Amino acid sequence: MRILQCTFKILTFIGCWRPESWSSLYMRIFYDAYTVFMIILLYTFLVSQFFDIIWNVDNAEEFTENFYATLASVVSCSKMLSLLVNRNNIHTLTNILVEKPYKPLDINEMKIRYKFDKLIYTNTFIYITLVETTCICITMTSLVTEFRKRNLTFRAWLPYDYNSSTIVFCFTYAHQLISLTAGSLVNVACDSLICGLLVHICCQIEILEYRLSKVSNDHNNLRDCVCHHDGIFKYALRLNHNFNMTIAMQFIVSTMVVCSNLYQLTKSSTINASYLPLLLYMSCMLTQIFIYCWYGNEVRLKSTQLINNIFGMNWLTMDKDLKGGLLIIMNRAIIPIEFTSAYVLSMNLDSFVGILKTSYSVYNLLKQV
Repeated sequence: MRILQCTFKILTFIGCWRPESWSSLYMRIFYDAYTVFMIILLYTFLVSQFFDIIWNVDNAEEFTENFYATLASVVSCSKMLSLLVNRNNIHTLTNILVEKPYKPLDINEMKIRYKFDKLIYTNTFIYITLVETTCICITMTSLVTEFRKRNLTFRAWLPYDYNSSTIVFCFTYAHQLISLTAGSLVNVACDSLICGLLVHICCQIEILEYRLSKVSNDHNNLRDCVCHHDGIFKYALRLNHNFNMTIAMQFIVSTMVVCSNLYQLTKSSTINASYLPLLLYMSCMLTQIFIYCWYGNEVRLKSTQLINNIFGMNWLTMDKDLKGGLLIIMNRAIIPIEFTSAYVLSMNLDSFVGILKTSYSVYNLLKQV
């Protein structure tokens, strides 16, 4: 059974994961063409925003108006690239979890896996609801305010006059909104994939705790537990290695977007129609970095909690070899599983608070300048 089924459906929809049933040559060509279309869609949107900053922006207000949206496009394009480059790694990371020693072996372990699968599904559903609600709000606000004035939803430089005809304007306007939706789904897919795998690391540690509770005087079972524990550490290291730059990009961009949005919200003394989309957009950005920090922190706590659980076992009835095996696990667990962005910033709640403080400090500096 494939894990993260909901996430892989989103990956398929955005062109990053061809369905296994599409094995014929024509279906592969069709899906590859669809992937190229999605890449062109996202990158043309980014390029148009980037050139607007270079050639059209004249003051700080115009810069911040464009900057927060451009940063979102940068993140979407970088995540799209990361997902495509790491397709083989994603396939390996997900397939490992359905093989020994990671796969559940009895009904109790299956219940543990089901509990975490349900948590992942709930988180993905809530996250995609928040993100797509934001996209709908931006779209509806734009239709009410900008479309009637024949203005685009986002500032952009284009090599043609998009107001030359109604058809050209509608095409350009639709391109921006479709790119916005596609980029939001790329963010959902990448974030739910990484955080889902973090949750599965917590799941594996809980399964390991259950297996250790049944060790008794079974040396073979303990040997398997030692290998399982070592495998969890190697799995976490591989996951961090594959996606640490993507997480670092998210942290940096989120910091800049939060301070840019604060500037946008405070530059006017009156509340207008753009306030709600900006608030929802900021909520999405804060949620993105929060879920990384939360589940990175959960993995760290779960990995250290294993020591306390081993201390709670009945040591007196065990022989010397069993005690030695448990000590190996405890010594390894002294150093917790720590996820980092770019091998510098740890993914925990302290980092989340630090990012908020940094964003506010940059905002104050921007406001003074």
